[in-house]
Amino acid sequence: MPGTGKLRFIEVKGRITGAPTITVTRNEILYSLNKPEDFILAIVEFIDGDSHRVHYLRQPFQREPDFGVTSVNYDFAELLARAKEPS
Repeated sequence: MPGTGKLRFIEVKGRITGAPTITVTRNEILYSLNKPEDFILAIVEFIDGDSHRVHYLRQPFQREPDFGVTSVNYDFAELLARAKEPS
């Protein structure tokens, strides 16, 4: 954040409108849980060839994946429903 010395971690995922899932790595989930105030999942939704929308989702994950899991697929529509415009 400007002037505060505080860092944000923004993980960007891009998907076409109507895609079924977004894949998130175990490390991304763990970071978001360890630093919930500093993590933003930015979802870029590609609407057509020239158009897109950006959505920010703060505190996107509720629990750690099981041990040995390398990535998790999340429902794209559900994540978008909880997201907001960047601010």
